[in-house]
Amino acid sequence: MANQFNFIDLFAGIGGFRLALEKNGCKCVFSSEWDKQAQVTYKENFKELPKGDITKIYESDIPKHNILCAGFPCQAFSISGRQRGFKDTRGTLFFDIARIAKYHQPEVLFLENVKNLTKHYNGNTLKIILRILDEIGYCPYYEVLTASNYGVPQARERIYIVAFRKDLGVRYFNFPRPTYKEIYLKDVLEDDNKINKYIIDRSDIKFWKKDDPLSLKPIQIGQINNGGQGERIYSINGHAITLSANGGGAAAKTGAYLVNGKVRKLSPRECARVQGYPEWFKIPVSDSQAYKQFGNSVAVPVVDAIFKRILNILNYKFDSYDRLELKSSVQTQLIKD
Repeated sequence: MANQFNFIDLFAGIGGFRLALEKNGCKCVFSSEWDKQAQVTYKENFKELPKGDITKIYESDIPKHNILCAGFPCQAFSISGRQRGFKDTRGTLFFDIARIAKYHQPEVLFLENVKNLTKHYNGNTLKIILRILDEIGYCPYYEVLTASNYGVPQARERIYIVAFRKDLGVRYFNFPRPTYKEIYLKDVLEDDNKINKYIIDRSDIKFWKKDDPLSLKPIQIGQINNGGQGERIYSINGHAITLSANGGGAAAKTGAYLVNGKVRKLSPRECARVQGYPEWFKIPVSDSQAYKQFGNSVAVPVVDAIFKRILNILNYKFDSYDRLELKSSVQTQLIKD
């Protein structure tokens, strides 16, 4: 029987990490999210109001845990050139992850960030993160994965960092291989009678591509106005573009799609689906807030696939410890007998 592990949900957003870990039998013992509207959605779905600003929470007030999860913002380390180790991270939100991990020493840190982290600050930001993780006792592994390859119809590229506490002796970690599941945007759309408010009816819409065979990538077939950000039209035979918390244009945050002869943006429920959220997940906020929240969230199936790999290692390690303890106990009893 698999062990039950406790985790904390930092920069929790609306709970994408939590969905994946709870699905695998883990228990959330602490959550933190500063955005009030995201807190509303989180509480509605998990019956728990996350604590607020993590920078104001003492690490000693956080319960013991096996796994620390965090989809943290990407920030530069302005004094990184001084090579002061752990102190280099002060003033950034990664510092709060590091200080909590340093204090509690959970077995695993499971982090997510934008793909640009690999190039941020000329690559120095990622280098410092990996160096600090090493300094506080962890062996980190990272990979950029595309959600389109793991069963959701969205071309979302994100970097994932998995760091194991060094005493676990984890010498390698393989991120999950792509599944290339044949799922397309047309498979997750709502009925036409629910999407009228999202239709874009303008005179400056034009198309140039009619042949759009099935693809696990976005297929641009037209544009609105000059075709800037939020003004590109895609086929539902492909995948959605990356959902965004920001951006402008007629189809801001979701992109525009030709659906049954009409151009429209995605609905909040469709955004939930292209992020791999379950149908029971409630959306209690305005459309504007929902777009922001799903744009900031994680692709749940990707997190789930990675975590299954993590869980295999943790279960193996903990079962090994149990066997060692049992063997030691039996040997002690034999000596006494």
